[in-house]
Amino acid sequence: MDFEHRYDRNKTSLTDDECAALAAKRIVVVGCGGLGGSVIEALARIGVGHLRVVDGDVFDESNLNRQILCTEATVGQKKALVAAERIAAINSSVAVEPVVAYLDEANAFEVISGADCVVDCLDNLEARFWLAYACQHANTPLVYGAIAGWFGQVCTVYPGDVSFVSVYGEPFEGGGESQHKALGNLPFTAHSIAAIQAAEAVKVVLERPGQIRNRLLMVDLLDGSVDDMELR
Repeated sequence: MDFEHRYDRNKTSLTDDECAALAAKRIVVVGCGGLGGSVIEALARIGVGHLRVVDGDVFDESNLNRQILCTEATVGQKKALVAAERIAAINSSVAVEPVVAYLDEANAFEVISGADCVVDCLDNLEARFWLAYACQHANTPLVYGAIAGWFGQVCTVYPGDVSFVSVYGEPFEGGGESQHKALGNLPFTAHSIAAIQAAEAVKVVLERPGQIRNRLLMVDLLDGSVDDMELR
């Protein structure tokens, strides 16, 4: 099969040089569920050359409503391995490294090693803090996203930024808890926020302007509003 024109539709939004640059970049996606599955799909299709996908969980029936990698056939299978298979089916030129593990204090630095950018698609607050901590100390940009019901939010955090603490408070000292369980997770919310996260990750590795940095983008799909809050 001839894939000469694989990336034609990326142009002219991306230059030839940017397409080539993406092929040399390494992005780590932590979490392969509702947000992560859609982020992984977008990054594979746009041509990011190296993807490490991290998740210790398996799919269950409750994931079918929103997680793009979850089908009736993949229920019970490890999310990271399913993600790797999906990447290979979409774009065999992408080098994919599945990591079947939950991110925690012990492995956070290893998980993000070598990354040009990390995408936070977690649903666990403690793991989010360890990921943010590791990215700060490894000098690695982090694209954060979260959803709850009809609402989602995104921001991009560079080492030295205070934006993550602005959203969640100080680590392990009673910072805000995720409300995704109380409010549920809707498919269009997950896909919408994941699309913004993927766009942010591409802008980060290509050093494009206009990143959602030192501010929080808040999307409410119920009333159709998008708000932008400065973080300090």
